Amino acid sequence: MKGRMMDDLERKDCQGAALVADGVTVEGYASLFGAADQGNDVVMPGAYAAALQRLAGEGRRVKMLWQHDPAQPIGVWDEVREDARGLWVKGRVLETVAQGREAAALVAAGAIDGLSIGYRTVRAEKNDRGQRLLKELELWEVSLVTFPMLTSARVQAKGDEPGHALRGMAAALRDAARALAGD
Repeated sequence: MKGRMMDDLERKDCQGAALVADGVTVEGYASLFGAADQGNDVVMPGAYAAALQRLAGEGRRVKMLWQHDPAQPIGVWDEVREDARGLWVKGRVLETVAQGREAAALVAAGAIDGLSIGYRTVRAEKNDRGQRLLKELELWEVSLVTFPMLTSARVQAKGDEPGHALRGMAAALRDAARALAGD
């Protein structure tokens, strides 16, 4: 749906609290409630409820796009729901689609770790700090993106634990130092 409809969509990026790649399955938070993003917008709890209910009632799904490009759908979101923390999504990147294969490889390598929503604002207000409080959104799509706007959310790959990568790098450096020393 190229053209005016998609041009009018707003986008809100989030590094997801946990973008997890397991083969071609991805999951994580596309939006976190109460966190100000780089545009000084704050999504409020319940902002997606009406849109999700409407989509379900019409038998439609939120689209999975690559970098917000409506010409590049890369998979399907099997589950999209609000919880106390934000908007959680779980879906499948389709490796039968060329861009899907590339996206899956980039997510698996850690080169892509962001999620971003494409939406229209239905209801919002400003607070005394000049932030726009997004109270109701019409959700159109959730994209895998390179640079999310909500930088406070962390991405963690499945099976990783805090410090795991650092311990691996430290071990590799120790091995390299031993090799250079001739041990």
